[in-house]
Amino acid sequence: MTRVKYAPARKKKKKKLFKRVKGARGGRSRLLRTAKETLRRSLAYSYRDRKTKKRLIRRLWITRINAALSEKGFSYNKFIAGLKKAKINLDRKTLADLAVNDKATFNYIVENVMKK
Repeated sequence: MTRVKYAPARKKKKKKLFKRVKGARGGRSRLLRTAKETLRRSLAYSYRDRKTKKRLIRRLWITRINAALSEKGFSYNKFIAGLKKAKINLDRKTLADLAVNDKATFNYIVENVMKK
């Protein structure tokens, strides 16, 4: 029976692993065991932080809307409740963009919401 050698497959696997951990400090990018740990942790962190990123972006939108409203003397929670009463279906992303880039339109929306 012929002997099976694993060297080419192992080399390919290691090369792929080291390519993914390139840029890590010290042995984390050069030693097999620590490189595996580094990769496993980095994948776990990236999965976790994709969720966290969504929360942070939403907080940023709310902060921008609140800042624009506080110039006018309105509170954020009353504004959001007013939007729902006025049946204006704009999400926070759009409102934040309007608050930063198009003040006139944002002011028009705020006036319409506060009338009702």
